[in-house]
Amino acid sequence: MGHVKKFWKKLTHTKALDQCSGKLEMIFFESVYRITYLAGLSSHDHDVLYLLYSNMVKLTIILLVCGEVWYSFSDASGLDEIAASINSTVIQFITIYRYKNMLNHKNIYNKLATAMKSPYFDVSTKKREELVNYWARQNQKYLKLLLTLGNCTLIAWYIYPLVDELDYNLIIGIRLPFKYNTPHRYPLAYMLVVVAFAYISHFVMVTDLIMQAHLMHLLCQFTVLADCFENILIDCQNGLENIHRDELIYNKKFCAKYMRRLGNLVEQHKLILRNTMNLRDTLSGPMLGQLAASATLICFVGFQTVTTITESIAKCLMSFLFLGYNAFELYMLCRWSEEITIQSKNVGEAIYYSGWEFGVSLLPGVRSTIIFVMARASKPLVLTAGGMYNLSLTSYTTLVKTSYSALTVLLRFRHDYAFK
Repeated sequence: MGHVKKFWKKLTHTKALDQCSGKLEMIFFESVYRITYLAGLSSHDHDVLYLLYSNMVKLTIILLVCGEVWYSFSDASGLDEIAASINSTVIQFITIYRYKNMLNHKNIYNKLATAMKSPYFDVSTKKREELVNYWARQNQKYLKLLLTLGNCTLIAWYIYPLVDELDYNLIIGIRLPFKYNTPHRYPLAYMLVVVAFAYISHFVMVTDLIMQAHLMHLLCQFTVLADCFENILIDCQNGLENIHRDELIYNKKFCAKYMRRLGNLVEQHKLILRNTMNLRDTLSGPMLGQLAASATLICFVGFQTVTTITESIAKCLMSFLFLGYNAFELYMLCRWSEEITIQSKNVGEAIYYSGWEFGVSLLPGVRSTIIFVMARASKPLVLTAGGMYNLSLTSYTTLVKTSYSALTVLLRFRHDYAFK
């Protein structure tokens, strides 16, 4: 196992790791950087060989999508084939849009990744270190879940054409520029499509992993800041334990320390809010497209799953896993977005319970600062899709219900069509 891990690290050593701002960025983004590098999508590596590899990957993705679209307009016939074509292309188009949006806002994402380098970000206590480690573990846990579900779906997609009753069937509906339905050409065509589909599938997964890492990174900063506000009195009393809390405001050393500490935390709060709002602005359009794509996919993949139960177990399993991946991906984005809203409001509660009643509110400017922080935190920080839909678990359940309603209509239409 040690040799495998060593080989993995050597194979995926990207310059993004060398340019990391420190340990805190590494624990959240190391795995994402390595997987992105292996997938040929790293924007930090510019050596000739990697650029050649990266451009070949991107060209392969473009050609595959073009082949699928060509098939949709030329060869697809019947509701089942059209649904299968939609399933494989919709998620690819929205991922290309999301990836392009990330490249256009590369500077913002770099600032988000290095945000924990801020001089005001404090993890000096054991509890705050545990908070950082908790969110890092959560990030790693969901990364593994997403990759496992995605790769299981991919394996099922590979196996299905080999066990179905059709001759010379490929893993997806695609139009190739040559005839492949011969014993000699089919293995080559099958392997070409397998390799290209593997790259575009991991392209989808990598884009989701990057977004998850940034959301959890922000969540960690909010929870640590809330703990800092709540325990500001305890932190500033360090070294002055022999003085009763009611008498701390008469100690000049404590007062100076408290004012400096409060000012630093306010600056950290502003920084996190600014970063979150920048992320919200860049995500608004892509997330609206993601919601529309997810609703479409849940409907059509659900349709494909239901209609293949009695026809082919392999195809039904493939469709079920694909449905699970799309539902889980959307759930993940909505859950962490809602958690950011909750944690941003918790900052206001934390400063309210920070011990201001022990007289520190009498210090010049402290009362107004506390009120401003509470007022700022009381306004929910909501990530939206196109400014129309809040990214939350409520929106997630509403979308799933809507997709299910559309699925029942689609199944009814197929049933009526079949009995005409």
